[in-house]
Amino acid sequence: QVEVVESGGGLVQAGGSLRLSCAASGSIFSINAMGWYRQAPGKQRELVATITSGGSTNYANSVKGRFTISRDNAKNTVYLQMNSLKPEDTAVYYCNADIRRSDSTYMDRYWGQGTQVTVSS
Repeated sequence: QVEVVESGGGLVQAGGSLRLSCAASGSIFSINAMGWYRQAPGKQRELVATITSGGSTNYANSVKGRFTISRDNAKNTVYLQMNSLKPEDTAVYYCNADIRRSDSTYMDRYWGQGTQVTVSS
């Protein structure tokens, strides 16, 4: 059994900051890429940022220079530091992780349940 759980969402004023965390737990053999996506009301889910096991990162243009993704491989945790938040960043933020379970020989993508981020103007 593997679980991915996000935390750290909330309500913040425009220009403020939030830090999201996402921890994977369970019978994990290894984790490759981890990432953050978001979905605003009435819109499709979109990529925010990803990070490989080696630390290479990729960002959506809309968040470059404001958001930073990082991970702690020892804790199976990925973080998203969000600065200079804008009302258009309001969305449910989802974490995912490409995980190989201890009883498996292939990778599966696991998603968290999502955490709400609301930025007021």
